[in-house]
Amino acid sequence: MLIYRAVMGVVGLAAVGLTAVQRLRGRVGPRALSQRLGLVMRASGPVVWLHGASNGELTSARPVVERLLAARPGLLLRVTANTGTAVAMVQDWGLPGVTAGLAPLDTFGAALRVLRRWRPGLLIVVEGEIWPARLAAARKAGVPVALIGARLSARSAAQWARFAPGLMRRSLAGLTFASAQDAGSAARLIALGLPEAAIGPQVMLKAAVRGKDAVAIVAPVPRDRVLLAASTHPGEEAMILAAFKGARTGFDLLILAPRHPRRSAEVAALIRASGLPFGVRSAGAEPQAGIPVYLADTMGEMGQWYGMAGVTVIGGSFGPLGGHTPFEPAAQGSAILHGPHMENFAEAAASLARADGAVAVAPDGLQGALAGMDGARQAALAAAARGALGAGEVGGLVADLLRLIPRQVGG
Repeated sequence: MLIYRAVMGVVGLAAVGLTAVQRLRGRVGPRALSQRLGLVMRASGPVVWLHGASNGELTSARPVVERLLAARPGLLLRVTANTGTAVAMVQDWGLPGVTAGLAPLDTFGAALRVLRRWRPGLLIVVEGEIWPARLAAARKAGVPVALIGARLSARSAAQWARFAPGLMRRSLAGLTFASAQDAGSAARLIALGLPEAAIGPQVMLKAAVRGKDAVAIVAPVPRDRVLLAASTHPGEEAMILAAFKGARTGFDLLILAPRHPRRSAEVAALIRASGLPFGVRSAGAEPQAGIPVYLADTMGEMGQWYGMAGVTVIGGSFGPLGGHTPFEPAAQGSAILHGPHMENFAEAAASLARADGAVAVAPDGLQGALAGMDGARQAALAAAARGALGAGEVGGLVADLLRLIPRQVGG
């Protein structure tokens, strides 16, 4: 732990310097540096602190947030994230009692300052946000920590076991409660040091998300004529564009949503090279009839695109990245296609395969798979996927969290 603190101290100094430069250049707000250092305003009342890395994690936690607020009127929820876009998204929720800011650096001092100024009754962390210094500070402050939607791949577990087993064991030993999203993650967490007594119900949070992003844009063509490429990575866009061009008899519109919007110019160049006309979301364009490609290069709007698309191609699944969530397209009734790499959601992918709820294809087989995706096939796949992945009920999880929150926190 001493070595980790020393390393994070150096990283923290570098991050502080970078944030200060960004502040001077007007790229971050005036409070960013203070928040990174843990110099937050003192809470005016009892608080629960919830932390998620970015948009996806916090979107998946929103059903939990809403149920906690409903169960404890007057609860103050302080949400932190690692990105400014996620902070803005939470602020846009407009939920009473919820505020959002950047997370403190993972240094013992920064985390302890937040804990002492907010005095939370519970710290809830989402998915893989196991930050050793933050958890050590919570132990010192006597704050219970709950991990929800926990996901730990076999690869990540092997890396922890090889390079920092003691650090991971001490971090996990400090958790009061942990709800994994699948049985494999739960087993790997226990093997690395999570007390079995801390294990709660297995809940896939992303399966509980039911279109929280309102569909503000109307597709110019029927849904079964819309193809979405969701959270794509380098190398995937060109492949998907080529497959779409070869399957134009079945689809009129391709919504191309890269995982990282900062790649917008790069992806736009690929679309331009394909010869297909396109519009760009960040430039204010909306999907139009006769414009076959739409570059959805914004954050926090994926729910709209799932709701518009009859078919979703899951990005990150055609190379060794492990794939992205199948739960959200399934929840919104979009048929699922994915590549051979779904290691991040191995159990979900296996359930989909058993139920004929998705089509797994090799990169050179995507065009052929799209050619067989008529409206009837889309509807059958979507119905099977919804049945295979379940409703993602979070009621039991929220009940467990409420038992961890002191009664004086909230109503």
